[in-house]
Amino acid sequence: MDAAARYQEEVIMTKPPEELTLMLYDGCIRFIKLAMQAIDEKKFDKANENIIKAENIITELMSTLDMQYEISKNLMSLYDFIYRWLIQANLKKDKKYLKEALEIVEEMRATWAEAIKIARQQKNK
Repeated sequence: MDAAARYQEEVIMTKPPEELTLMLYDGCIRFIKLAMQAIDEKKFDKANENIIKAENIITELMSTLDMQYEISKNLMSLYDFIYRWLIQANLKKDKKYLKEALEIVEEMRATWAEAIKIARQQKNK
């Protein structure tokens, strides 16, 4: 493992869980955008690669849910929808599915970032 990879691993290992979730959202957004660009450029192998990376992130987010809470059930429904749309985008190489998935992930990321901000403000009172 080179120095850059070790540093990245250290950064991830020291982040609190809420920050890791934010990083996952950021990664998913990045990979969806890269897939959209690849479709525009007719680089379907790159689109496939980036869609699969986004799918893997959604799968990871699904695996972290504690299903005893109602909010987790709601999040699971959203993640499932996003995942199915990513599959459709990959099968059809159609950006409309990616655009819809991207909108949802961006909204979820914004909501999560706001929740972190509020939690920190309440903690510091």
